[in-house]
Amino acid sequence: MDRVRELASKKAAVIFTKSSCYMCHSITQLFYELGASPAVHELDKDAYGREMEWALRSMGCNPSVPAVFIGGKFVGSSKDVISLHVDGSLKQMLMAAKAIWF
Repeated sequence: MDRVRELASKKAAVIFTKSSCYMCHSITQLFYELGASPAVHELDKDAYGREMEWALRSMGCNPSVPAVFIGGKFVGSSKDVISLHVDGSLKQMLMAAKAIWF
């Protein structure tokens, strides 16, 4: 859990993913399209990936990926991020965290 929190707080936008997850790719692309450059951590390519996946599940992320953090705070998974994007909140959150500037 400490490793997840440490990585999540190092950059304004952080996404924990798996390389084979199409929703992970879609959420990452959404961030790029909004002008953000998130830190992307692929759990299946990290030596501590399995432990981090369990930590994400214990934080309430089910499925465990994609897990999105903005400004060091857990935002949720793909359905949460899409909902925030649809209502305009995602862009505002990214701006508040200084992940994008407009």
